[in-house]
Amino acid sequence: MAALDGLPPLREVLRSHDLVAKKSLGQNFLLDLNLTAKIARAAGDLSGADVLEVGPGPGGLTRGLLAEGARKVLAIEKDPRCLPALAEIAAAYLGRLEVIQGDALAINPLAHLTPPIKVAANLPYNVGTELLVRWLTPPSWPPFWDSLTLMFQREVAERIVAQPGDKHYGRLAILAQWRAQARIVMSLPPEAFTPAPKVHSAVVHLRALPEPQFPADPATLSRVVAAGFNQRRKMLRASLKSVAPDIEAKLEEAGIKPTERAEQVSIEQFCRLARIVKGAS
Repeated sequence: MAALDGLPPLREVLRSHDLVAKKSLGQNFLLDLNLTAKIARAAGDLSGADVLEVGPGPGGLTRGLLAEGARKVLAIEKDPRCLPALAEIAAAYLGRLEVIQGDALAINPLAHLTPPIKVAANLPYNVGTELLVRWLTPPSWPPFWDSLTLMFQREVAERIVAQPGDKHYGRLAILAQWRAQARIVMSLPPEAFTPAPKVHSAVVHLRALPEPQFPADPATLSRVVAAGFNQRRKMLRASLKSVAPDIEAKLEEAGIKPTERAEQVSIEQFCRLARIVKGAS
């Protein structure tokens, strides 16, 4: 990669800009350019797409995305210390990298990028799940993005792809898989990062479906799922009591045993129950 884009290795970049990862920003830098290139490739064909990257840090993944042919990369970085390193990448890839210092939660990507848009990021640990939920719950569907290729703590990644009956299955799995195809495409050990976190990491690839797998009102589905998993050890007839006064009858109508627990219920069943609760079955 260094030979390919004429830029120095990332350890040298850290030294020259006196960059040290900050725990308060959830930073763990991935310095192996072979790994960042592999993550960029996991995002699919980038040649006809713009890419949103959040938390680029010193720019390892940024370089991978540009080298893999991304039409344009919008890199949103909260830490001003990383901006000089990113400016060097922008100079090497003239006109293809836009860097914004700010909070990704407050920036509209469509003001800077042209569809089709892919999101690829080694997300800061402290905001990763919140960003994913935002991207999965836009006001209307389909969303602004075609796919998400995101690094999380391994446990979070397992929660995203979990199936009914799995101990990791819960609200995040339903939220992700209701409207996207989700799979883990890479696993990374702690020693791949600087500093090494205490947990393993994994890259998840989510591809947006044109429409949800099963019809349901998003707000009603969210309410039903939240109630079920907030008391996941209880039977559904107890955990969903607040959702509807005659919840046992509605569960039976949806083909769900009232004695089952939330982790045993499929996405299709939850959607059916949500339609019945809303009165649109």
